[in-house]
Amino acid sequence: MSFEACAALVERGDPDRFRATMAAPLEARRVLFPLYAFNIEVTRTPWVTQEAMIAEMRLQWWRDALEEIGQGGPVRKHEVVDELAKILDQDACAQLDALVAARRWDIYSDPFEDVAHFDEYIHATSSNLMTVAVNALGAADQEAVRLVGFASGIANLFRAIPALEEAGRKPLVDGRAVAVRTLAERGLECLKRARSMKQGISKAAAPALSPAFLAKPTLEQALKSPELVANGGLGLGPARESLRFAHVSLWGWWR
Repeated sequence: MSFEACAALVERGDPDRFRATMAAPLEARRVLFPLYAFNIEVTRTPWVTQEAMIAEMRLQWWRDALEEIGQGGPVRKHEVVDELAKILDQDACAQLDALVAARRWDIYSDPFEDVAHFDEYIHATSSNLMTVAVNALGAADQEAVRLVGFASGIANLFRAIPALEEAGRKPLVDGRAVAVRTLAERGLECLKRARSMKQGISKAAAPALSPAFLAKPTLEQALKSPELVANGGLGLGPARESLRFAHVSLWGWWR
C-alpha cells in the first residue's frame, strides 16, 4: 500500500502536483507520486517543530535514507522510502540530497545572503525535484528543465510569501515592488527560453513539467501588480485555474 499512501499524501498536501499527476499515464504516476510525497515530507519538516535541533535531525533522517537508496543496499522501512528505492539511482539521490540540505534554510529566520544564495535555494528545492522527476520518466533537455523548475519555484514562493512572513521568515532578498517585478521578469524569461527548447522534451518526460501550469499566470500577475505578492492576492480562482490546467494539458507545458 506504499504507493497508495504516497498518492494520498500528495492529494492532501500538494493539490497542484496531485492534479497534474492524475492527468499523467499510470506508469508516470508510479514515479511522480513517491517523489512528490518525499518533497512534502521534507518541505514540512522544518515547520512541525519549533526546536531547530529536532528539525535538523528530521532532515538528516531523509538524507540518510537517500544515502541508503543510493548505495543500493537495505533501506529503512517507510512508506515513501519504500517507493523511492524502486525509482531512484545514485545521481537522483544526490540531487534530492541537495534539496534536503537546502531546506535547512527554512528552519531559521536568517535572510538570504544575496541573489546567488536565493537562486541556489530555488534551483535546489524546485529545479532539482523537477529534474529528478523528468529524468525518471524520459529524455529531456536538462537546461530546459532547470529553467522551468526555476520559474515554477519563484512562482510557488511568491504564493507562499504571506505565510512565510507571518512565520518570521525573510523569503526575498529584496521585497520592494521593483525587485519583485525584476524577479517575476526573470522567471518569465526562463519560461520563454525553455519554450525555445521544447523539442528537447520527450513525450514520456512531459508529465513531470505539468505541475508548472500556474507558473506563467502567477509570474505575470506579480509583474503587473507586485503588491499581490505581499497581501496574498495571487491566484486565478477555481474556474480560471481549471481552465488554465485544461489549456496546458491540451497544448503542453510551454503554453
